[in-house]
Amino acid sequence: MEIGLALAALGGAIAIILGGIGSAIGIALAGQASSGVMSEDPEKFGNLLLMVALPSTQGIYGFLSAFLIILKVGLVGEVVMPNLHQGLQILIAALPVAFTGLVSGIHQGKVCASGVYMVAKQPKDLMKPVVMAVLVETYAVLGLLITIILLNGIQL
Repeated sequence: MEIGLALAALGGAIAIILGGIGSAIGIALAGQASSGVMSEDPEKFGNLLLMVALPSTQGIYGFLSAFLIILKVGLVGEVVMPNLHQGLQILIAALPVAFTGLVSGIHQGKVCASGVYMVAKQPKDLMKPVVMAVLVETYAVLGLLITIILLNGIQL
């Protein structure tokens, strides 16, 4: 495997790994809070499921970015062999979604966990903590957008 292709593959791997870690930690934080609330009131499952699911999107963004990289270098068809500089560009292009996914996934999970406790006391106010969690999501979306723009600017 040429070094450029290895660097491009590393970029895709980093995007999905860090986004997945952020999502897993965020889901765990919100899930732990939800489990505690549901042990007292199982009827709140439907409302709490949304709060637990919200941090999963960072992992999806990492997956999407990795998939775009795989398509760009042709790993699912005819391989386009990027040179060292192109491989490095692809690796760097993957970093915005990777790091925003890691950090925002964790912090979105914390916001969702707090929201779970709010919903436990005020079930009618579900959308208030959802909006707060979506504000954290904004930065993961911006990371994804920058990654896509950077990938589109790399000529192979």
